[in-house]
Amino acid sequence: LPLCFPEKLWKMLESDQFRSIWWSEGGKCVAINKDLFKVEVLGRGVCQRVFNTRHIRSVIRQLNLYGFTKVQRNFQRSASLPEFLAEEAAASAHSQILYYYNPSFNRAHPWLLGTCRRR
Repeated sequence: LPLCFPEKLWKMLESDQFRSIWWSEGGKCVAINKDLFKVEVLGRGVCQRVFNTRHIRSVIRQLNLYGFTKVQRNFQRSASLPEFLAEEAAASAHSQILYYYNPSFNRAHPWLLGTCRRR
């Protein structure tokens, strides 16, 4: 039987094969490096494809359909100009990383995966 979206996602997170997606926040959030994910996961050939799409928008739509919400990262800004500019550069690089949370998708509680249903 083919795996549903949350099961595929879980297997990817638990695999050491992918560098573009990982657990964050102690296993409570999914982190996706958008640019690397496009190449590493969505750029695969038909036989090796994980998802039936080549577009990050479709993966994000699936995340939303399964109850994941985007988590915004807040950065504290420094008052000094050099530190502020360095923080801006880091935040810009950080903006390529998307964070998604679902209370039923938690690394410490794999039995909850069965409750992660499509809306």
